[in-house]
Amino acid sequence: MGTTETSRFVRLRVDLVVAIEDSVALTGAALQRIEEDAAASGSHGGPTPSEGGLAVDTHGMSTEERIHAITAVQQDEAEALAYLVDPFDLVIGVPGVDLAQASWSSEEIDYDPDSPDWHLGVDDGGEDGETEED
Repeated sequence: MGTTETSRFVRLRVDLVVAIEDSVALTGAALQRIEEDAAASGSHGGPTPSEGGLAVDTHGMSTEERIHAITAVQQDEAEALAYLVDPFDLVIGVPGVDLAQASWSSEEIDYDPDSPDWHLGVDDGGEDGETEED
């Protein structure tokens, strides 16, 4: 890339801390999404056996994957949240932007909003999206 060219790609970092106020509602919503995803992919419509005896639907979600997802969201609120959050939703309405790649994870944490460890931009080396004026 020459000195006059710029990258077409931008890494957008978002760090969210959410409070789970109703774990039953969260888990229920995640389970409903799993069922909707499974229905959309056809796994309720009769998976076909593949080699090795695994049941696989024609659209990509195997019965085993569905069972794993259900178990994960029932055992861990962070997994339930991760199943419901989609980074694509953050940029879908932004004109001129196409999501090239996304990854995300969630984990339970100890959170103290008064701790300096939780101030925005502290743990990323000061690269919090602010630009310096000349």
